Amino acid sequence: MRKFFGTDGIRGQANSYPMTAEMALKVGMAAGLAFKNGGHRHRVVIGKDTRLSGYMLEYALVAGFTSVGMDVFLLGPMPTPAVAMLTRSLRSDLGVMISASHNPFQDNGIKFFGPDGFKLSDAIEKTIEELMESDLTSRLPGASELGRAKRIDGAQQRYIETAKRTLPREMSLEGLRVVIDCANGAAYKVAPEALWELGADVITMGVSPDGFNINKECGSTSTDALSRKVHEVRADIGIALDGDADRVIIVDETGAVVDGDQLMALVAQSWQASNRLSAPGIVATVMSNLGLERYLQSLGLGLARTKVGDRYVVEHMRANGYNVGGEQSGHIVLSDFATTGDGLVAALQVLACVKDQDKPVSEVCHRFEPVPQILKNVRYKGGQPLEQDLVKSAIEDGEARLGNSGRLVIRASGTEPLIRVMAEGDDAELVKQVVNDIAGVVATTAA
Repeated sequence: MRKFFGTDGIRGQANSYPMTAEMALKVGMAAGLAFKNGGHRHRVVIGKDTRLSGYMLEYALVAGFTSVGMDVFLLGPMPTPAVAMLTRSLRSDLGVMISASHNPFQDNGIKFFGPDGFKLSDAIEKTIEELMESDLTSRLPGASELGRAKRIDGAQQRYIETAKRTLPREMSLEGLRVVIDCANGAAYKVAPEALWELGADVITMGVSPDGFNINKECGSTSTDALSRKVHEVRADIGIALDGDADRVIIVDETGAVVDGDQLMALVAQSWQASNRLSAPGIVATVMSNLGLERYLQSLGLGLARTKVGDRYVVEHMRANGYNVGGEQSGHIVLSDFATTGDGLVAALQVLACVKDQDKPVSEVCHRFEPVPQILKNVRYKGGQPLEQDLVKSAIEDGEARLGNSGRLVIRASGTEPLIRVMAEGDDAELVKQVVNDIAGVVATTAA
């Protein structure tokens, strides 16, 4: 068990434990010590989204890293996948992204990338935690060995060019009217610029961050405004990113939402046809719809499932040779191009399919009929609700009622004090009853 790290780094409410300046300082010191090896100058790159608390955490991390002798390259507001890419490109020992992804501005988080651009393993995160709780002052270098910090110019353009190169050289988006919602987050500059440079007619939303409005009624978790805008300007497609731009949700020309499962199905079908799949299937989590699994089976492809968290998807992809994976929420991992979920790169692959097929987005992106699926979140104050006998009994009963015609997934959130109750199956009414019954029992025990 890890004390500070969840499914995607350390996360919490800004200026409250563990998201305080003091903790960020300790994290910087501990992570710096964990990744220092050899006599060369060590370096770390730090990116962030647009939250007000990003300033506080950024400078606390700088103090931590420089105090243990690491040089710091500051990127400013940049997408999470850009930080991962630049960690490798700049030959850094470590990459850091300050973001709470799709959460509101009050929250923030710190997540790390190793020198290879991949998120850290549970074991390395455990090592960092142990260092955080040790006497770090005894391991500080002398005054002459402190690190330096500087801001990097041109980082945004480097990422834009990398994203553009994921499309064939001759590919142009000319003739496509695209609405891009950047959630007032990390991609508010790079995503519209990349689409414009590729030839699209670009209408922007969520590109005026003020420190408070990140993900507020915009972005991949709130697509109503995007749907209205697509209708209003008669766009061909709407693209919604989240606060750190590692996930994407599509809105078709009718205003209908296309989730990550449909996008993975589209990429799998397209890449299979062009012999680009490196394995006979894709990787997704336990939350992906049963309809996706059945669609892939119709193509002769498999679906490997992992626990929730895009880093677990990536770990399975790396271990088993897959190059397509992701989550229903819109994390799409295309390992030919990136080491983590990349909302912009995934959106470009969708746009490439639209151009190739020369059909409406509603037709291109609708690959299968989803099985009825219901998810309910139950907030709890403390303890372990899932360990309660009443909850265990309710879950067993729900599984028996669904039988072979559905699935049940009950899990604790790794980023919030929530129990997520999800069920799916061919009988929509039965699925609803099972979810409500289990959620009710969980709520009773969690009060």
